[in-house]
Amino acid sequence: MHCNTEAVSQSNAEQAEAGTASDQLRLEATEVLRRLVGRPDVDFHPGQFESIEALVKGHRRALVVQRTGWGKSAVYFVASLLLRARGAGPTLIISPLLALMRDQVSAAARAGVRAQAINSANATEWGEVQAKLEAGEVDVLLVSPERLNNPSFRESQLPRLIERTGLLVVDEAHCVSDWGHDFRPDYRRIRDLIAELPGNVPVLATTATANARVVQDIEEQLAVGGTDVFTLRGPLARTSLRLGVLRLPSPRAQLGWIVEHLGQLPGSGIIYTLTVSAAEDVTDTLRRAGYDVQAYTGRTDTDERERAEQALKENRVKALVATSALGMGFDKPDLGFVIHLGAPGSPVSYYQQVGRAGRATDTADVLLLPGQEDREIWRYFATASMPDKDRAQSVLTALAEAGGALSVPALEVRVNLRRSPLELLLKVLAVDGAVERVAGGWRSTGVAWAYDEQRYARVAQARLDEQHSMLEYERTTGCRMEFLARALDDASASPCGRCDNCAGAWFPTSVGEGAQVSAGAGMQRVGVSVEPRKLYPTGADRLGVPVKGKIPPAVQALEGRALARLTDLGWGGRLRALFDEASAAPDAAVPADLLQACAKVLGEWGWAQRPVGVVAMPSRRRPLLVGSLAAGLAELGQLRFLGSLEYSGEGPRLGPGGNSVYRFADTYGSLAVPAQWEEALASAPGPLLLVDDLADSRWTLTEASRVLRQAGAPGVLPLVLAQVG
Repeated sequence: MHCNTEAVSQSNAEQAEAGTASDQLRLEATEVLRRLVGRPDVDFHPGQFESIEALVKGHRRALVVQRTGWGKSAVYFVASLLLRARGAGPTLIISPLLALMRDQVSAAARAGVRAQAINSANATEWGEVQAKLEAGEVDVLLVSPERLNNPSFRESQLPRLIERTGLLVVDEAHCVSDWGHDFRPDYRRIRDLIAELPGNVPVLATTATANARVVQDIEEQLAVGGTDVFTLRGPLARTSLRLGVLRLPSPRAQLGWIVEHLGQLPGSGIIYTLTVSAAEDVTDTLRRAGYDVQAYTGRTDTDERERAEQALKENRVKALVATSALGMGFDKPDLGFVIHLGAPGSPVSYYQQVGRAGRATDTADVLLLPGQEDREIWRYFATASMPDKDRAQSVLTALAEAGGALSVPALEVRVNLRRSPLELLLKVLAVDGAVERVAGGWRSTGVAWAYDEQRYARVAQARLDEQHSMLEYERTTGCRMEFLARALDDASASPCGRCDNCAGAWFPTSVGEGAQVSAGAGMQRVGVSVEPRKLYPTGADRLGVPVKGKIPPAVQALEGRALARLTDLGWGGRLRALFDEASAAPDAAVPADLLQACAKVLGEWGWAQRPVGVVAMPSRRRPLLVGSLAAGLAELGQLRFLGSLEYSGEGPRLGPGGNSVYRFADTYGSLAVPAQWEEALASAPGPLLLVDDLADSRWTLTEASRVLRQAGAPGVLPLVLAQVG
């Protein structure tokens, strides 16, 4: 055998030199880490330095999938400072939530990293941030994915950022994937952003919740341009978490368990609910029971959210009662417990939420209380973000016919879609290149768009499979942590020895009658305000209704009441069953319990003037229900029952749903007051009670009030069984 000793010597020398360079980089990186952490003895976790080396030395594209608390932020902070020391520009971090940005900026400041953020909450500071960028005084810039679609940011700031970026970080990278549990259309723009970066700019994607399918999808998007991807995937099981599932027979028993046992749980924590109304109901009940808790939902404004987060971090509250609005990235290492009142729609999203707990404690308690209505809520959220082919086409047609940009309110007049679904659909179409956001709103790009039916069918099926997997998690007799780890395709999954199936129930399984009574009292509370409409919707004149601006006070409804919201924990469940379209229950007289509950609403109303008569809305779907409710309330209150309003012409044609301007145009002029009521209305000494089954857009109630007031009624007090939302 012939051996080229010169080549061997050269190879050995190169390896030695590479080893020396790697050792030198590790020493430098360790010094930076210790300076950041403020401890002279700290060292990297397995995989951290390898990731830093791939970014700093190899300028590679890397994907890091590691459990919450592993130290993913240390990777990009250390890499950022090392790259900056080598003359690179600032790191650009795509971060999905304001709460996460706040934590990241605070963590960076404590570590001596100069970090700034650009998001919707600090628009007044953008000029100052831009000046610091120009002066080279920013090491890390955090932006939300939605900024990538903001016209002024995209056109005036993003090109310069791309030129100077030293490292791109995509945090919570599962959002990049269609398969991710928190689908964000704007995240899909990141693929285009990566393609625009100079080839020597490293890219890091991080997440704690990615199964094999999501990992593959992220790798494909990172590899745009044919670049290989360095993937580091560690064990995802959390040894500090003590998991459990407790099935209870009713929402009353579930809430009663929390009332009775919340004080026994360690430290402070999070109680997750599936809906905003449930979070508000639970918060109210727990406060009445003496607990210091706060609600944290999509209805909580930005300042209140920040104060609530800080109160939890400082252990000034026992718990935040939250929806998924409090999720990715919230950082409280000593969070003592997480309770779920109702299950998320997948083990992956459940793992992500419970991963908030026990990051710096030996034990944290995690308990799931599955709800009877979980599947119904899952069904809604599973399809809410999916584009509908016909609706998408109507949007594209409207933009093409406009010939220029349309604002969202102007577009609403042309397509019968509510604001939130319309904005989400526009983002999806923009990512697909069919529309673009410009200074005046949205416009068509002229690029042909095809509905990818197979893709959305695959995603829908995947989400259905995840729901089934969540039900299996609830029923499993095996280790619960092992189940979650396997759901994330963790090859190292093994029994934890701590969960209720491994070690027996660590939590009380009984609920005292007193606690259930306390919970039941809260859940049996009745009466939700139905605010009157005071403004006509913009653009109604384009649909043939010649009105605009303020609704004259002389024809407005007064503040009304609903028995409950459909999403409420208490009466909401009873009302959901009543209005469930899938059950196709025949129209029937109002059940006695609902009639009595509505009578209680009247008794607690506190109106300025008692109604003197009762009027029913005409109903095509539930005439017996509405008519019997109105007649029953008139009898109980000893009020005159006038009967039902009439339809004018064909009456409303669109049915429930749709956006505000279409609902208004559909109802305007659709109702009439029977001629025989003229004398009674003209001589009525007080307001009328207007009874209907559901309040959604409130335009039907608004129109009924208008025609009644114009006919002489001195006031109209709407009362409905259920308020949607």
